[in-house]
Amino acid sequence: MTAGPWSCPGPAGERFTMLAAALRAGAAGLYCAEAGVELLIGQQSWLCRSDFTGSFIIVTPGLATVAVIGWDAAVTALDGGALPCSGGERRMLHLAASIAGGIPADLGETLTGLDRASITAAARAVLHAGGHRGVTVTLPPDIPPHLAKKV
Repeated sequence: MTAGPWSCPGPAGERFTMLAAALRAGAAGLYCAEAGVELLIGQQSWLCRSDFTGSFIIVTPGLATVAVIGWDAAVTALDGGALPCSGGERRMLHLAASIAGGIPADLGETLTGLDRASITAAARAVLHAGGHRGVTVTLPPDIPPHLAKKV
């Protein structure tokens, strides 16, 4: 069997689960790769898009299916306008590619504007890439306690 683009018949949820497992297998043991893959798995939208999965994910089938993301090509397509997306999706792909693929990203641009869930995932990814696996990141409440209305 040879490597090729990702394709998997079946219900969308099943395809996502299989792709996530294959990407985790491909990144296993490489902290930066694991962190980048987990960012995209957690964010979900990129892995549900056939224009992304069919063009930038390479699968090597076998006893255990292994998949990897072509980070350089994905970011080139993103920056060239070939992958239309929201600002949050753009930021998360840039961040994942920077962590996993070593592709430079402007952190000021990339981190600014992420919602709470995404910034928490980004913090976990950075810690994981640095060798701190399984860390829990907790953000303070949206409203500082001294400004919260007392009941």
